[in-house]
Parts: sequence; structure tokens; C-alpha cells
Amino acid sequence: MGVNCKPPDLVISPMSIEHLDDLAELESMAFSRPWSYDALAEELQNPLAVFFVAEDVETERALGYIGMHHILDEGAIANIVVHPGYRRKGVATRLLNEVIDYAKRHDIKRLTLEVRVSNAPAIALYKKMGFKMDGIRPGFYDSPKEDAAIYSLYL
Repeated sequence: MGVNCKPPDLVISPMSIEHLDDLAELESMAFSRPWSYDALAEELQNPLAVFFVAEDVETERALGYIGMHHILDEGAIANIVVHPGYRRKGVATRLLNEVIDYAKRHDIKRLTLEVRVSNAPAIALYKKMGFKMDGIRPGFYDSPKEDAAIYSLYL
């Protein structure tokens, strides 16, 4: 059994400038076309952006984050990223629950997101959380080219 066998003790907090180095690193580990430090920093100035970070209580390192844009009564989830070494340990579930709680407190009626059609672990999580598939966006992703499944959660 490795060191990371038990789920980490997490604290979820709004994204701040102190998180940006960790989040840019997580992006580069997770995606072929990652968001840059500057793109993440821009979200700190975006009044529609709602970003939460999951930090390991012990190490104070960001293990994941979720980013959403709150537009009227909808929330468009733009990013969910979890460090590869901490996947399947409840980090994404905690982050999604944070956004769902935010949505309920702010009268958001629908959360939406896109996911690669091949990303079975993410799709299983979204379904478990109550998201339903609304459709497909053909050729939405690059590197490699792939369709996106659109999922929504109605609150």
C-alpha cells in the first residue's frame, strides 16, 4: 500500500492568486491543451467566474479544482481537474458538491459541462451526481479530435 491510499484531508476554498502555480501545473498534467497560468489569473478578475480549489490540509498543495461561470440562472462548468495521483479518492466529488451547494445558494437552475466522450471515469461520476446527457458536440475537442458529450444537472 502506498502513501496515498487513504483519501486526503481536504479543504475547499475559493481560488486565489496563491493557487495559480499549482493549478497551472495540474492543468499541464491533465490536458493536451491546458489553461495557462495567465488564463487562470484572468478568471480571478472575471465577475462571472466561480472557481474552487481542493487543497491537501497537510501539504497545502492544490490537488484539484473546479471552475464555473455563473450566468443568470445557469452555471457552465468549464474545468474539473484532479491531480493524477489523487483520482478516485473523492476529490472531484467534493468539488462538484461545492459547486452544487453554491448553485443552490444562488438560485442556479441548471449546471452544464462538456466531457470527452471517451472519458468514462468522469462520465460515471457525473451520472452518479445526477447529471443527464443533453447531446453531443461533434469535434469539440482537439489534440486529439473528439466529440464532447454535454451533461446537465437541473436543480
